[in-house]
Amino acid sequence: MKDILLITPPFTQLNTPYPATAYIKGFLNTKNISAFQMDLGIEVILTLFTKKSFIDIFEYAHTNDCIISDNCHRIYVLKEDYLKTIDNVIAFLQGKNPTFARQICTENFLPEASRFDQLDDMEWAFGSMGMQDKAKHLATLYLEDLSDFIIECIDPNFGFSRYAERLGQSANSFDELYNSLLSKPTYIDQITLQILDQRLQEITPKWVCISVPFPGNLYSAFRCAQFIKKNYSGIKISMGGGFPNTELRSVSDVRVFEFFDYITLDDGELPIELLYNVICKGDNNNQGIELKRTFLLENEKVIYNNRSKRNDYKQIDVGTPDYSDLLLDKYISVIEIANPMHSLWSDGRWNKLTMAHGCYWGKCTFCDISLDYIKIYEPVAAKLLVDRMEELITQTNENGFHFVDEAAPPSLMKAIALEIIKRKLVVTWWTNIRFEKNFTKDLCLLLKASGCIAVSGGLEVASDRLLKLIDKGVTIEQVSQVTRNFTEANIMVHAYLMYGYPTQTIQETVDSLEMVRQLFELGILQSGFWHQFALTAHSPVGLNPAEYHITPHYNDISFANNDINFTDHTGIDHAKFSFGLKKSLFNYMHGIAFDLPLQDWFDFKIPHTTIDPFFIESCLHTPLNFKIKPTAKITWLGNTPTITEKIKSKKGTVKKLLTLTFHDRTEAFQISVNQPQGNWLVSILEELKPNNDKQISFTQLKTSYETKFENFELFWFSKPIEKLRKNGLLVL
Repeated sequence: MKDILLITPPFTQLNTPYPATAYIKGFLNTKNISAFQMDLGIEVILTLFTKKSFIDIFEYAHTNDCIISDNCHRIYVLKEDYLKTIDNVIAFLQGKNPTFARQICTENFLPEASRFDQLDDMEWAFGSMGMQDKAKHLATLYLEDLSDFIIECIDPNFGFSRYAERLGQSANSFDELYNSLLSKPTYIDQITLQILDQRLQEITPKWVCISVPFPGNLYSAFRCAQFIKKNYSGIKISMGGGFPNTELRSVSDVRVFEFFDYITLDDGELPIELLYNVICKGDNNNQGIELKRTFLLENEKVIYNNRSKRNDYKQIDVGTPDYSDLLLDKYISVIEIANPMHSLWSDGRWNKLTMAHGCYWGKCTFCDISLDYIKIYEPVAAKLLVDRMEELITQTNENGFHFVDEAAPPSLMKAIALEIIKRKLVVTWWTNIRFEKNFTKDLCLLLKASGCIAVSGGLEVASDRLLKLIDKGVTIEQVSQVTRNFTEANIMVHAYLMYGYPTQTIQETVDSLEMVRQLFELGILQSGFWHQFALTAHSPVGLNPAEYHITPHYNDISFANNDINFTDHTGIDHAKFSFGLKKSLFNYMHGIAFDLPLQDWFDFKIPHTTIDPFFIESCLHTPLNFKIKPTAKITWLGNTPTITEKIKSKKGTVKKLLTLTFHDRTEAFQISVNQPQGNWLVSILEELKPNNDKQISFTQLKTSYETKFENFELFWFSKPIEKLRKNGLLVL
């Protein structure tokens, strides 16, 4: 028996749990509040994609004459091949039986329907991949074929990472979702509710907290709440998470509270603690209670209770995310498309952590910066964060981390990297950033040394005018140099790309594409994704539309309120650019078609680009910077050298030299310096290693040198030091 059952409803991710319930469970642990968590989505998928379920699915589809398309007819005809292989394919994607990859990659082993039509076009992209990855891709196509069969014959709302998403998108009124909930539960619903019922009987909670991160989780959340209300009327139900935080801030429809007793907004820790006192400890009974950012029904009206004067918990006090109870060894790694960053999202198990609450920049005009989850910035101390990483490694046996920040702060990333290196941890991690100037070449090398493998960041519209209007705080030149720095450190770079920003012209769209083409051609960008600008209610553009020359079209709001339809005064139909932008990007990501004219990607006339064909290349030609900040920290990532002495004689002058031989993981290199300076250098390199508690600044290094010698700058910019700078002597 547990007081609270935490649920993530179907569907979010196949390969790793969404972290919201793990964050809340970690906090509840600090309060000694008993809770159990479940990712209902993965449990439904694992029940659905089995031989047993598909025997029923094929029979139902045939009996009810649901098979209409030639594609689904083919799948049905091949049903015995699917039934024979499905359990083995799922087990393989869970990381079991890796030798099965050779069977999967054997021609004519897996049954193939329409999803495999793209395989001939993509064979070149996956041909160089390892056997395991290629098999994962083929197995993913196999599952997508079966998904198509489910959508056509069983449930049109099904999707691997969403369910009935349309019902949650821009749902200003509750009517459509409410009417759907009055209908008979679908086949997917029945599986969901059977699993939920079993868990409710096992846990016997007093309260069920349902986290709804995205529109694609909303329908199932309501369906689960409906079931609990009907069959377990004594259990209280609340909703929190990303969707209500952004979409339900204006909810007023009383019918919503036929399903949920409470809806909480923003940081969940304090609202949940206060509700726990009411629900589980019996402190008051709704009358005069002091809650935090909580909607509930009082006297048949929706009210917003934010009476509590208590401050939200600081990040130091929220505890370490707790992934216990979740089926960590049963998640499914898939490779859907040949996009290197998308493969990180869908392939492999990642422990999810946050370096900082909110966004340290917090100015981008398209972003919901008026909301607390972005507006309130609070970083976590590096030592505490790495402590939490070590706890999670022990708990989950996984050393991969995805830092789910709005934009990870460079200074904190540096401190975390140094702490990881100091503790000699072997971890793999990636995160989201801003392409800002503080990501120097040396910082990128440090991040790589700590285990960073990839970063994603918003290039948005590759136009300096629009970047200024967005208030991104970066320029194209700066982005080019930063992506180069990451690339040269062997850290993959993914760019979020935007088109259709208010006042954007056709010429700017074409020029933005040309900038992107050059970034990929030079190899300093490896992955990207175009999306069309969406106007949201809580962004600066949404709050002040007239300043951006757009006219919003508001609807009456009784349920969700975020995305807003609008008219751009330019009159441009930006949507028509979508296919050409995405098709060109697909080719650029695979290193081809750079020589094609931009016009070839579009079936309508576009203007010629005004961007010089060598513009990005010219951005990378930066002069050497001989100025180093006095406060810059100096770090040595290399090993202790072996030392040999030699004597050099020239015109009667005898010099004693030290030859220092440094070994890294792949090769060795040598430098020779005068013996006195060499002895000092060997000594100081030991002090510059990250395992020392105190970092040495450039000024301190200079002072140390000048207590014994003269002309520090001459020594610092000498060829031996230049060689060390290329091999692990970093200025941070």
